[in-house]
Amino acid sequence: MKWLRFRAGGRERFGVLAGDKVQAYEGEMFGETQASEEEFAVDAIEWLTPTRPSKMIGLWNNFRAAAEKNGNAIPPEPLYFIKGANSYCAHGQAVLQPASYDGRVIYEGELAVVIGRRAKAVSVDDAPAHIFGYSCANDVTALELLNRDASFAQWTRAKSFDTFGVFGPVIETDFDPAGGELVTLLNGRERQRYPFADMIFSPAQLVSLISQDMTLEPGDVILCGTSLGAMPMKPGSSVEVIIEGIGKLANEYRAVA
Repeated sequence: MKWLRFRAGGRERFGVLAGDKVQAYEGEMFGETQASEEEFAVDAIEWLTPTRPSKMIGLWNNFRAAAEKNGNAIPPEPLYFIKGANSYCAHGQAVLQPASYDGRVIYEGELAVVIGRRAKAVSVDDAPAHIFGYSCANDVTALELLNRDASFAQWTRAKSFDTFGVFGPVIETDFDPAGGELVTLLNGRERQRYPFADMIFSPAQLVSLISQDMTLEPGDVILCGTSLGAMPMKPGSSVEVIIEGIGKLANEYRAVA
């Protein structure tokens, strides 16, 4: 099932996408749900982020091909950062050029893991039961901020500008990442294509290992990291992150007026 959050008739709702229609549901997405009698055309809704995470965790150096090309060692444990809640951005919304930074901004097409059950110190075998589903993501980064100060790596600032945490359009509950791949298009031109089988730490391993450090709550999102092909964007650029079986996340990178 492809779950989503949306706004229609002035109300925030959630439901299931089926073709060009959205079936609205009542209840709690991660709890008890029941289909309502309301149905909406896709072109009549405003897309929202498919969940409201208490935290968005992003992985660095989690793909073997990128690690090899960049000369990075295979990490013995997940290397991760957190993106601020202010950064969350939905399908179709504009990704905004920061006013306080004039360097390069890059896209990073990624697979997003959405937590469905509270996870604290879970095993790898138990981790899949805590995964609600998967989504597309674009981990936007102010590249030159990361190491601009030699005394302090600025991961939080570089990753957490408003609109830099893009994910959606839906959460697919029936998806096997082991056989999947991701494609990123910049202005319609393919820039990334990589298989999820190249991950160093699988989604189940990520959920298990991160849950040893911090409790993962329903709706939390783990970005699995990106591979080769992440590049700078210019204002006016369109970015599409496509995962067959999940959908297409599309956004424009826009200069602030």
